[in-house]
Amino acid sequence: MHPQIYLASQSSRRRELLEQIGIYPRVMTADVDESPHPKEAPVEYVIRLALEKAKTVQARLRDHEMLPVLAADTAVVVGGEILGKPISRDNALAMMQQLSDRSHKVLTGVALVDRHKVRSRLSVSHVTFRQINEAEALAYWDSGEPQDKAGGYAIQGLGAMFISHLEGSYSGVMGLPLFETAELLRLAGFEVLSALNDKK
Repeated sequence: MHPQIYLASQSSRRRELLEQIGIYPRVMTADVDESPHPKEAPVEYVIRLALEKAKTVQARLRDHEMLPVLAADTAVVVGGEILGKPISRDNALAMMQQLSDRSHKVLTGVALVDRHKVRSRLSVSHVTFRQINEAEALAYWDSGEPQDKAGGYAIQGLGAMFISHLEGSYSGVMGLPLFETAELLRLAGFEVLSALNDKK
């Protein structure tokens, strides 16, 4: 099947989620500064980064490659603080302590940019962790899973065993909310369900 869009991410999770709804992207990395701006709200942060990633990839395309570009950015937010990817074991353990026995938000901004229009959507999910003891947090770090994940955990992996409640989008917590993504694709003229039938 021919690629229908560019995905401005090398995340295998995002690519697999797109393929789940029949969209097979070309992948191109968007190298952008992911530092929050001073006093920038988390909602504004994820939308801004999703748009910057999509526009960065689009700017590198030649005319004959000018497919729409999809990008997303995810942030784990606790008490108004954005938890990024852990930079060390101690940082990851501190994140686990912050997440333990409380609820947090997972925000994912999605952007779709084509020749004619820039569109974006926001997914907001509420995730509750059970209490996590130090031995569990250490074992989780040693598994290698938290190292490149926003907030230091993966809902689709071992991190699921810490989650007692989820209100919102499972795929959004993974990094690409399929409801909002499919909505953007439909607005851009994609027949998502037809793409699934073409796959058969």
